[in-house]
Parts: sequence; C-alpha cells; structure tokens
Amino acid sequence: MPAIYQYREFTKVGGLISYGTDLIDSYRQAGVYTGRVLKGEKPGDLPVLQATKFDLVINLRTAKALSLTIPPGVFAIADDVIE
Repeated sequence: MPAIYQYREFTKVGGLISYGTDLIDSYRQAGVYTGRVLKGEKPGDLPVLQATKFDLVINLRTAKALSLTIPPGVFAIADDVIE
C-alpha cells in the first residue's frame, strides 16, 4: 500500500515517499539546546524552534513495483529520488 512517511530513512528502505525534516539536523539542534542549558541558561527562556527545511524523497523502485506513475511536477520539486 502506498504511504508517505515523515523521515527519509523509511523511504531508503522501501517506502514510497517521505516528506519531513532531517533527523540529523534535529539531533544537532537538540545538542545545541543541551549545551545552552548546561552553560546555565534556563530551559524556559530558550526559544521554541520550528523546522524551516523539509525534504521530499521519492523511491522510484517502490513506485515501479506498485505500478504507480509519479507526475513530472512532483519529480521537479523532489530533493532526492532513489532509483
């Protein structure tokens, strides 16, 4: 069954499409926050951050296995296509 996932890792192992933030960047930001708290900043004073970059990843092998045709416009905006 075709599905869209939150993380590119699911698409790498056979998922059809993923659209979401980069896990590595999220972990890096968590480390920055941890460092700020350890340096004495109050957690309640830290700003809430939201992701600003989202990656669209398409697994072409899975699309072909499901006999799905991905529109050219979707390929044009994809950040990564797994073949």
